[in-house]
Amino acid sequence: MLNPKRFQTYDLDADPANCAPRLAALRKAMAAQKLDGFIIPRGDAHQGEYVAPRDERLSWLTGFTGSAGAAIAMADKAAIFVDGRYTLQVRDQVDLSLYAVHHLVEDPPHEWLARMVQKGQRIGFDPWMHSQSALETLERAVRGAGGELVPVARNPVDEAWPDQPEAPLAPVDPHPMSFAGEAASAKRERVGQAIAKAKADAAVLTLPESIAWLLNIRGGDVSHVPLPHSFAILGADGQVDLFLDPRKVTPGLDAHLGNGVRRRAPDEFTTALADLGAAGKRVLADPATAASFIFDALTKARATIVRGADPCLLPKACKNEIEIEGMRNAHIRDGVAISRYLRWVTAEGAAGRISEIEACEKLEDFRRETGALRDLSFDSISGSGPNGAIVHYRVTRKTDRKLKSGEIFLIDSGGQYQDGTTDITRTVALGAPTAEQKDRFTRVLKGHIALAMAVFPEGTSGAQLDVLARMPLWEAGLDYDHGTGHGVGAYLSVHEGPQNISKKPVIQPLMPGMICSNEPGYYKTGGYGIRVENLIVVREAKPVPGAERKMLCFETITLAPIDLELVEASMLTAAEREWLNAYHARVRATLGPHMSGADAAWLTHATRAV
Repeated sequence: MLNPKRFQTYDLDADPANCAPRLAALRKAMAAQKLDGFIIPRGDAHQGEYVAPRDERLSWLTGFTGSAGAAIAMADKAAIFVDGRYTLQVRDQVDLSLYAVHHLVEDPPHEWLARMVQKGQRIGFDPWMHSQSALETLERAVRGAGGELVPVARNPVDEAWPDQPEAPLAPVDPHPMSFAGEAASAKRERVGQAIAKAKADAAVLTLPESIAWLLNIRGGDVSHVPLPHSFAILGADGQVDLFLDPRKVTPGLDAHLGNGVRRRAPDEFTTALADLGAAGKRVLADPATAASFIFDALTKARATIVRGADPCLLPKACKNEIEIEGMRNAHIRDGVAISRYLRWVTAEGAAGRISEIEACEKLEDFRRETGALRDLSFDSISGSGPNGAIVHYRVTRKTDRKLKSGEIFLIDSGGQYQDGTTDITRTVALGAPTAEQKDRFTRVLKGHIALAMAVFPEGTSGAQLDVLARMPLWEAGLDYDHGTGHGVGAYLSVHEGPQNISKKPVIQPLMPGMICSNEPGYYKTGGYGIRVENLIVVREAKPVPGAERKMLCFETITLAPIDLELVEASMLTAAEREWLNAYHARVRATLGPHMSGADAAWLTHATRAV
């Protein structure tokens, strides 16, 4: 083992037996506050996907460890809400005699409340744990049912949780210009101009990734994502008040922040919101990402609230050329590690010598050998056979199983490097695949290629392209219940908005510099899972003779072999075959000089022409 401290752990507190005593403790705390119900989202005061152990309230209460979900506890009933990625996982982790399972999108919490709340009932919520827009939806449902939505000063889950972890205090460091590509002062000025254009005097920033990008800083308050928990108020003049725990400050940070940033204690944030109102300021706040507490504080202070998107989201998503080049370099480094790993896992897995956990640890070792790995970008999804069909499966010591010949193995993983974030999924055959497995894999690959080859007019959203990746599966009556692509940050969050590629009617156009994943899949419950994922960058397409519109395309930056043993070549069109051969030729030419011996020989064979 290269390093005894692993980035990924495999011990989870997800025992369904814990559900009953913890739900009982919550109900006791609810009764003390005269609440008939309480809403528990998965999230924190920053409304982010990634939360610190202290904020894993949903997981502690229910045992569910997925990255998205919610629960509602009433005195006599309870429900948990998960999306399509977690329909199998939730049934393994949660006591279903206590919680009814509902689809987070198709039967969301507010619709459940509209059916279940009785007249006069008081339903509690923590105003720091819900965005303003989410709260307004809940409020309409509860009020419509004759109930009352009640903010709590003390979260009853916290009261019921006897050994709740402390808040994180990871150090905050400067992110060098050599990787950021733009000075923080220039970003502050640019975003400040956008605030002024929105006819606001200041903007409240609550997303740690927005603050990290804006000020060129990185932290470590949550697993796998270099985020510093903090809040900020950015003025239209480019001046910033940064509310950051002083215990996180590292030597040189204040000099890096400069005179345009005033560092303040976190407990001054509420006062600063009141001061904005007292000064008669117009304040931009994002109802989709800012906690309802912030809207309440601004309203109470009589500030004029300008509702609008976080002004950092779009400029952060549109990477500059330095960031894109850093991402390319990170993917070359990561691609070498992945390729060496694929040779190893295919041989060892087919021989039945390794388990899913051992497969995870070996991949971490290969990435560590690059000498540049800062962390994983998320817990690796290492699923063999039926576990591969669990879309966001996270292996634990309880679920760990041996890889076996005749099965399919799916590995979805990523690395955090100072110059970029990676996210890649490869599916490999352990021994000879079946005709069905080859058919399904090739359909997934055809969809992946269709999206990778897309050329589309400026102004096109990811929702308009999603069908390209699904069509080969639809033709066989198949589909997958997750998005085709999500945005990815540059040494930031592996899931980044505002862009995505999915069925969701997101109207955000894809713009040059945006980075997305391209990851169609297929999952046979109890059998196997298939996913092929590369990261793609939105670029300007070569001019088309006679074109009347500016066209965009994708550049694939992930480099690693796609398992040709799973490809049914007869199903590929000439154009698809050409794309696959060209991609593998680029993988071989780019990664080959960094590999030697058996690894290099394997790469040559793995990237042979079809």
